[in-house]
Amino acid sequence: MRVLTLITVILLGSSAFNKAEAQLLPTKLRVTVIDGLGNFVEGASVSIYETEKDYLASENSVATLKTDKKGRVTFKDVKPMAYFVEAKFEDMNNNGEGVKTGELSEGRINKVNTVIE
Repeated sequence: MRVLTLITVILLGSSAFNKAEAQLLPTKLRVTVIDGLGNFVEGASVSIYETEKDYLASENSVATLKTDKKGRVTFKDVKPMAYFVEAKFEDMNNNGEGVKTGELSEGRINKVNTVIE
């Protein structure tokens, strides 16, 4: 009985610790922009939106960043939810190329790729 109680306490304690740890770490979204050939796109403008309506209108973005040499941007301290991603570079964009993320995991770096053509 004592062993079972000890195991239960350990499991509950580790679960609470993981939740507390996730709350201490910011939720991040890292987007990598690649072209149709799989090359990283430096200097692309990436915006994220909470709603499809805002995404379609290109209004009320949560944030907009430019990609680095590896085609990456990292949005920090975002809500753990799904986002609509808009990526543009010169005359290329990601319209129709996986513009919605899955639900982000809280307290983690969530990574997605998007293709612009």
